Amino acid sequence: MRKSPCIAAAFCLLLSSCSPRDFLTRRLASDLISASGSFGIAQQFWLRTGVMSGKDYSSPEYLVLQRHGWISGTNAPCPPGLTPPPCWDVALTPLGVDAFQDLVHGNDTAKQYFSVPTARRELVAITGISRSGNLAEVEFTWRWAPLNEVGAALNSGSVVYRSGVGFKLYDDGWRVMEGSAARDNPSMEDALKNSEQVQ
Repeated sequence: MRKSPCIAAAFCLLLSSCSPRDFLTRRLASDLISASGSFGIAQQFWLRTGVMSGKDYSSPEYLVLQRHGWISGTNAPCPPGLTPPPCWDVALTPLGVDAFQDLVHGNDTAKQYFSVPTARRELVAITGISRSGNLAEVEFTWRWAPLNEVGAALNSGSVVYRSGVGFKLYDDGWRVMEGSAARDNPSMEDALKNSEQVQ
């Protein structure tokens, strides 16, 4: 009978020496992925106005902008080195100025080529965790969540991507592998670059 209080006390001491970050649960993996610097980088759309090739003007992104009435183009002679013809002189319409004005930094308004943030990654689910010693790989799904009207036009919220990222257990708990990583443990940058579309 005297052994059970000692065992209980030892078990309590053992638990108190463990941090919640020592156990790689789906919730912890979700929190660490969402907090990762690479995962949090916003999607940027580069908008070009002025003279551009017909190939660029007919790209899927520019067709979306045309359908929304945000840009218009008129035929223009192609400057040297710009191919293939025909070329277009592209400008924002009044609707386009309304859509983009709050997204363009003050010093970029006079430029003909500037970037605007359009979406951020949103974690959908952790779909699996496999552990091997102090290493693990976490599979997860994610999608682009629009940040503004332009992002909503360029990104379909129904498109979901699947990725797998490496984790490593350190003395202070599990961490997402960032930067360069071993082939069997992809870093967050590699995981996002190699994402597969699943929906």
